[in-house]
Amino acid sequence: WGQGHYGARRETRQHKGLDIVCQDGSVVYAPFDVTLHGKVIVYKQPEKADIDSGINLRGEHLCFKLFYVQPDRTSGTVRKGERLGVMLPMQSVYPGITSHIHVQMCNRETDPTQYF
Repeated sequence: WGQGHYGARRETRQHKGLDIVCQDGSVVYAPFDVTLHGKVIVYKQPEKADIDSGINLRGEHLCFKLFYVQPDRTSGTVRKGERLGVMLPMQSVYPGITSHIHVQMCNRETDPTQYF
């Protein structure tokens, strides 16, 4: 599959996010105070339905998305360290991959690494 840093090669393209290792089923916490701005659909492929969820977030003057997370809710505010949701079962779709949350800025040309 490749490496999880921003800009890593993905066959003919570049990885436009940052992958943060997280075990399937783990609780996911807010990295800083955030406002929730709706659910993200990651894929539109039925075979990937188990991990086809994420959340749009804004906080610290940033706009970003977290993929592979089942959010507890999709609107309102969450304080740093409070629960956002649960990591989805990545192994059920990609057996053997390092399970991870994908962090992607709303502007995909911005590297999220410095914020995480």
